[in-house]
Amino acid sequence: MGGRVFVVGGAVRDALLGKPVKDYDLEVFGLPAERVATALASIARTEPAGDSFPVFKVAGLPDVIGQVDVALPRRDSKRGPGHRGIEAVADPDLSLEEAARRRDFTINAMMWDVMAGTIEDPFDGARDLEARVLRVVDEGTFGEDPLRALRAAQFAARFDLKVEEKTARLCASMSLGELPAERIFGEIEKALLHATRPSIAFALLAEWDQLRFIAPELVPLAATPQDPEWHPEGDVWTHTLLALDQARVLIGDLDVPRALAVMLGTLCHDLGKPSTTKFEDGRIRSRGHEEAGVAPTLTLLDRWNVHTRDSFPLRDQVVALVKDHLKPGMLYQARAEVGPGAIRRLARRVEADLLYRVARADCLGRTGNFAPVAMEWFIDEVRKLEVERAAPVPLLLGRDILALGVTPGPRIGRLLAEVYEQQLDSKVQTRDEALQAAQRLIGATKIS
Repeated sequence: MGGRVFVVGGAVRDALLGKPVKDYDLEVFGLPAERVATALASIARTEPAGDSFPVFKVAGLPDVIGQVDVALPRRDSKRGPGHRGIEAVADPDLSLEEAARRRDFTINAMMWDVMAGTIEDPFDGARDLEARVLRVVDEGTFGEDPLRALRAAQFAARFDLKVEEKTARLCASMSLGELPAERIFGEIEKALLHATRPSIAFALLAEWDQLRFIAPELVPLAATPQDPEWHPEGDVWTHTLLALDQARVLIGDLDVPRALAVMLGTLCHDLGKPSTTKFEDGRIRSRGHEEAGVAPTLTLLDRWNVHTRDSFPLRDQVVALVKDHLKPGMLYQARAEVGPGAIRRLARRVEADLLYRVARADCLGRTGNFAPVAMEWFIDEVRKLEVERAAPVPLLLGRDILALGVTPGPRIGRLLAEVYEQQLDSKVQTRDEALQAAQRLIGATKIS
């Protein structure tokens, strides 16, 4: 039909970096939206999307997994506050340079000409990518979308880029307070899961004084000292950043919800220290900081609207990881007296495998020589007991108690709870033993 088709944005960047390309965005020049829709409908299933400008989501293309977004080039203009206040108008006759000008950074403004097999690079993105520099495309319009400051931080972390000085000043000048929670956490998640060193993103946000808008709970960590014997690296913020990078190494085999739980648990694990840190007996101590960290963790998760993810109780697990992050070390210290029941009961509150990863990141997130001996002992015990993901399934159910002649009512629950406690302590290990224990309790009338 005479249109010119370009692959645009992150796909070009990732291809030049030698990374796998997962998401394809195309722009079609020279054709009105109606003709683009007709052409697409003739080759694949197409669904229109977008309000002020047309985007077509194309599915079922040969050898392509998922959908491909096909759009017309467009002009962006600021009409209101925040990310949602940007109005976009399609213009199929835009020049390549003008179409690329609306992109945030030069490394995202490259375009691959599908027919010619060449790259159009009006703002020298390839040069910046090779030099590992993150630079804005247009200083005049960059600040219209405050989300770009967050994108700058996560891009710098994901691709190990140095933020150019003018770009950094623009990022520091933006007001992130007007951004919706889902957009903020979307960028935070990318930094946590896809950057080799997530600490780079958070360090930049702190340097630009943007944490006060998106995560004020993290701000006091930099002013909270730690005992130099156990934390020679310094304050709690420095430790948290080191621990984040350690945690990132430990999540490669996890699904997304559990990986997020580990990263968020590590990010929040010492949020209780600012309120509990005191100088006592010549030492800096933070007694009870695990429990004290629950409230600010909940506040931060509320701020980012974090709840469940793919039916996984992400929020509950993060809170439990914060509350119990010292437990592996405590159990190790008392290992001569610790029985299997203690670890099984812990596995009722938190996924023990995730707790191991957070505790290990906490241990290694320090300067100096601190071997994670306690954490390795803990995970070995967890694996022996087969409670990595959950505590043991109860041997008895309510119908088993009813079959023993107990009248329906609260007593059944109490009987089940007592037998389960014996199961956790290995006093009963089979269903027959559990039934015998229940019969003894019924006969002795210990459960009223």
